[in-house]
Amino acid sequence: MLFNSVTFILFFLWVLMVHYSPLSWSVKKSHLLLSSYLFYAAWNPPFIVLLLLSTFWDWHVANKIHNSTQISLRRFWLIVSLTLNLGLLVIFKYTGFLLENFNLLVAEFGFQWQITDPGLILPMGISFYTFQTLSYTLDVYFKRIKPWQDFRDYALFVSFFPQLVAGPIVRARDFLPQTQKQRHINQTIFSTGVALFVIGLVQKTVLADGMFAPMVDQVFARSAEADAASAWIASLLFSAQIFCDFSGYSLCAIGVAMCLGFELPINFRSPFAAIGFSDLWRRWHISLSSWLRDYLYIPLGGNRGGRWTVGRNLMLTMLLGGLWHGAAWTFVLWGGLHGCYLIAERGLKQINWPSWFSYMWMQYLLSLVTFLFVMWAFVVFRAENMQQASDLFLSMWGLTEGQRLIQFNAWTVVVLCCFVLLMLGQWLFRHRLMTEVLNGTHWMLRSLVLFVAVILLLLASGGSDAFIYFQF
Repeated sequence: MLFNSVTFILFFLWVLMVHYSPLSWSVKKSHLLLSSYLFYAAWNPPFIVLLLLSTFWDWHVANKIHNSTQISLRRFWLIVSLTLNLGLLVIFKYTGFLLENFNLLVAEFGFQWQITDPGLILPMGISFYTFQTLSYTLDVYFKRIKPWQDFRDYALFVSFFPQLVAGPIVRARDFLPQTQKQRHINQTIFSTGVALFVIGLVQKTVLADGMFAPMVDQVFARSAEADAASAWIASLLFSAQIFCDFSGYSLCAIGVAMCLGFELPINFRSPFAAIGFSDLWRRWHISLSSWLRDYLYIPLGGNRGGRWTVGRNLMLTMLLGGLWHGAAWTFVLWGGLHGCYLIAERGLKQINWPSWFSYMWMQYLLSLVTFLFVMWAFVVFRAENMQQASDLFLSMWGLTEGQRLIQFNAWTVVVLCCFVLLMLGQWLFRHRLMTEVLNGTHWMLRSLVLFVAVILLLLASGGSDAFIYFQF
């Protein structure tokens, strides 16, 4: 069930009606839990079993960890949890990738024996809810929280439909206390939630799908034939597309949750206005980057140790972060590139730079350099294989003879202008959240903006492309 569909609107209206009815909070929570399972089952009902398995398993294992007095027993149950969760993730997400590379390796040694890919369907959102349940178990293991007493609340934490399939990744200590009693919200909060949902849909439907995606798809599909201008434009626009697509989903999820009285974490803070790559990861997919920091980078040693140790920790974290996104070498390379960026940035910070490096114009320049390196990494992220990525890079630098795949006409100018406005908006709101911007805007101007946004959505209706991060 997609946010950008009539089915979801009808579903959400029903949920709102029950949620604000005179029923008890206990009944409302049960209804919200069942609605979340219905939301997930609308995609592929059998995979509800996996979601339930992960939920039941981690609930009981966390209790086992908490009740164990011996450290060896606590570690045993933690390993059990990691084995089941990561095992399911490997089976459904990485089996094909591992078999493909195993077959290639066997062929390199001259053997003809090949293992057939079983062609397993990837359960939607498995990467997100797996990290969510793991965070609960790990927090109990590290004694950051105690096991929650109400299983229904925990099940709702795992399956809460606004963020179930593509985040933001929520921590138990942030979400579970919100289930204790219904939060009564005022008209301002509800209208802000609706506004976030509408703006998120505009980002997804109008900008990502309607403007940026067609040109990006056209060039990447014929990467070997693209000229330099087409390759550069497609690369720039894909950065905008994936931001609008994923940020749009996050805004929709946060807005829907806000309308129900729940608070989800912010997932984006003007990432293309980042100055440096550590700043980028404090702004892009914040719920994932903070998860990797707290549950992988810091346990590996974090910033403790020498230069090589810290570099190793950064590289391992980013490589696994890349692999989390998908079972392909392009994602591993994308993670490796960001690992290199972070290591290089850490080294450059040790240099005593001249005072003029702190001037505003220099900050703008550093932000532009950051974006260019991020954009080049996104070329690898978007590419279907290494050859396609190589073709795009060769075309970008004029090392191949190509043809103009993107024609310079009025529509191209409109799309590029929207891209420029998007980039300027990132800098304009670099230190402000979307909620702050909305609440600080006069109600008449906000109403006008939302009216225009709804008109744009109606004009752009007809397509219901899935969000990019659904595949992760």
